[in-house]
Amino acid sequence: MKSVEAKIIEIVNADDNLKQLYKFITSVVGIGFVTGINFIIYTNGFSVMNDCRKLACYCGVAPFEYSSGTSVRGKTKVHSMANKKLKCNLHMASLTAVKLDVDLKQYYERKVAEGKNKMSVLNAVKNKLIARVVSCVNKQKNM
Repeated sequence: MKSVEAKIIEIVNADDNLKQLYKFITSVVGIGFVTGINFIIYTNGFSVMNDCRKLACYCGVAPFEYSSGTSVRGKTKVHSMANKKLKCNLHMASLTAVKLDVDLKQYYERKVAEGKNKMSVLNAVKNKLIARVVSCVNKQKNM
C-alpha cells in the first residue's frame, strides 16, 4: 500500500499541473491524500467537471425533490446513481472537516440544534466541501 501511494505521489509530482491541482484541493480542511487524488482522477483534472453543482450531483450529495404534480410531495433525497467511492471519501472528509474547521463545526452544531437530521447536515457539509474544492481549483489559489 505504501509503495502504491509513493508511486502516485511520484506521478503527481512529475506533472506541474497535477501538482498544482493537488495542492489546491488538499488546501481545503478535511480533504486529504485519498480524496484529493480521487477528485483529480474522477474529474480528469477538473477538465470534465468544474461546476460545483454538477460535481455534487455526480458525487451523490445533491438533494432531489420528490414530487408528482401538485398533490404528491415527499422528502428530498439524494440519487442512488452516484460515484460511491467519491461519496464515501467525502463522508470521511466531512467528518474530519466538522472536527477541524471552526466554521463548519459551528454550522453543524447549529443545524443539529435546530432539529435537523445529523446525516442531512453532514450531506450539506459535503456539498460545502465540494464548493470549496471547486472554488480553489477555478481561482487557482489555496483555501
